[in-house]
Amino acid sequence: MATRHIIFIPGINPKPPADEHRALLWRTLLEGVRRADVAAANNLQAHYAQFHLVSWNQLFYHEQKDISKDMPWVEALLGKPEATAQDIRDANAIKIKINRAALRVVDQRPFLLQLLPERSRKMALDLERYFNNTDQVASSIRDLLKQTLQPILEKNEPVLIIGHSMGSIIAYDTLWEMSQQQALSGKVDFMTLGSPLGMHYIQHRLLGWQSAGSGKYPSNIRKWINVAAEGDLAALNGNFSRSFKAMLDLRLLKSIEDHNHGVYNFFRNEDGLNSHRSSGYLVNPVVGRLIADWWSTPENYN
Repeated sequence: MATRHIIFIPGINPKPPADEHRALLWRTLLEGVRRADVAAANNLQAHYAQFHLVSWNQLFYHEQKDISKDMPWVEALLGKPEATAQDIRDANAIKIKINRAALRVVDQRPFLLQLLPERSRKMALDLERYFNNTDQVASSIRDLLKQTLQPILEKNEPVLIIGHSMGSIIAYDTLWEMSQQQALSGKVDFMTLGSPLGMHYIQHRLLGWQSAGSGKYPSNIRKWINVAAEGDLAALNGNFSRSFKAMLDLRLLKSIEDHNHGVYNFFRNEDGLNSHRSSGYLVNPVVGRLIADWWSTPENYN
């Protein structure tokens, strides 16, 4: 089997030092794959060198997170085989449904953003800083991904890009630049976890979105898999096969596959259930199955 690579782009907020963060992500990813396919996990385990982390958060926030605060909660997650009845109730709580309805209104009328809770407003400010390319920070972040991805494409080696949350926006914009502006050859498989790419507020700020026809979208994605957990408010409008249907109509990719019903991210910490955390997505057996199938299935990427 050809040398395969997995590139992970994390979401917003400061993260631990890159080496610690990469090791933690790898551990949760392996556990998710193991829960779905033990043989695939055993094979994958020997290929840590082919797991790449695009550690952009230090460049953006100029600070790092203390990983020790999260470790007891991660250990609890790793010992938890599936969502509990309480997790399912919390993910579908009335509060979540009300917040989702409010976000849908704000998504169509961004001037109402100031009415949202402080955490949502802060996230919007981070996104605006990225979209405005303040101090060239967005360009610098996308260059980090290009430095990892371009040598892989030049060797025509299979690669799965996993973008969590804002990381999916960074990945999408980078792929658009590489295919539409740099005209670089090669295809990737794209997995989005807890992605806000379905939001109108986000889409109208993506690179290329004001272009016409096929120039509007990246042309270097082979297959796109989107996973949105129940109760994940960041993954608003998680039906990407509908939101990005034009990419299918233009035959820019082979498929867009949505997993947005009945998937539960069961990460918990002192604040309760967090349906958006990357470790909760990676350890989930649904995501593990998707990664296991990608890793184990030979494909022609030409």
